[in-house]
Amino acid sequence: MNLDVRVRAVQATVRRVVRDVIGPAAREVDAESRFPTVGVEALARAGVGGLLVPPALGGSGDSRLAWVVAVEEVAAGCGSTSLVFANQMHAAHPLVAFGTPAQQARHVPGLVDCSRYGSVAITEPDAGSDAASLRTVARRFDGGYQLSGTKTFITSGDRADVVVVFATVDHTRGAAGVTAFLVERGAPGFSVGRTLRKLGMHGSSTAELHFDDCPVPASCRLGEEGEGFRMLVETMATSRLSAAAQGVGLARAAWSATAAHLAARLDPRHRDGQEEQFALAGGRARIAAARSLLHRAAVAVDDAVARGEPAPLTEVAMAKQHCTDLAVEVIPELMALLGGDGDRVDLEVERHLRDARVLPIFDGTNQIQRMLVARDNHRRLTGVAP
Repeated sequence: MNLDVRVRAVQATVRRVVRDVIGPAAREVDAESRFPTVGVEALARAGVGGLLVPPALGGSGDSRLAWVVAVEEVAAGCGSTSLVFANQMHAAHPLVAFGTPAQQARHVPGLVDCSRYGSVAITEPDAGSDAASLRTVARRFDGGYQLSGTKTFITSGDRADVVVVFATVDHTRGAAGVTAFLVERGAPGFSVGRTLRKLGMHGSSTAELHFDDCPVPASCRLGEEGEGFRMLVETMATSRLSAAAQGVGLARAAWSATAAHLAARLDPRHRDGQEEQFALAGGRARIAAARSLLHRAAVAVDDAVARGEPAPLTEVAMAKQHCTDLAVEVIPELMALLGGDGDRVDLEVERHLRDARVLPIFDGTNQIQRMLVARDNHRRLTGVAP
């Protein structure tokens, strides 16, 4: 897909920040589990911290195509930085779409310029991809609500100044009871539990959050009661595109590192090294095809939003599943081409693989994505929604 002038400008800006700031620090961010503040703030200073946020709230109001291009570039430089960078937008999105002017003014500009960090708290110990089964409860009381429950695997949860918390006001209503709330750092009854050690994405912190009769004023409810599930669906259309872009970026980075290391053996005029040549050629084509699918999905979401229609979740699901599976399939193949050098830390391919392993799991497992596509297949073949 040809990128327009604005998208190419965003890509060039992000590439410059990755080259000058993010890439040089990536190995230390991973090795020291260092939160990538410097890289994320550099992106904000470069004007790409609020790509999907309207200019009135401090952003640039760009397309989702520009967004996925930017996330791919950051992921190619550092997976951890891409996750924190994307998470800022994931926290801002429901505020932009559903927040009151007062809520937006208080939180969104800080998320854009990274003077404030945000999190989205959905996953629970007993409720992951099935958001309709949330056990965190919001009990009404005079003037607001009390939140009680535990969230886990919350990206930037220990750093967040504001958390978009999804809870239920009525377990018996299922998805219709899910409601969103804004909880700020230091609120009574809100505490951060343990931070979780992970295989990859070491620079991006992941935490447990506890709510013990945490009082939330009615003014901090985001949207209406029962509107949370629709909010989740809309937010996930963006976050799943982010995961897909990370898959493409990490696979691309691993391919580039492998090709550079094997460059002396890749002269196509000679048969020596032909196996590696063919494998790299195949990997390059697969990465390019995944990127095309990702771009198509991003444009489809942009077009739907422009028409005032719901995001095409099947297109998003296919991109998320395919691009993240691509990363965990192609990178081990590249490591095999490197032989004994495959797990060398200095080549960084092993880091890209570790960072990629989580992608098929978060933002709705890839099994969930396949289920969404299967349902759409059924509807297309039978004309009946399953």
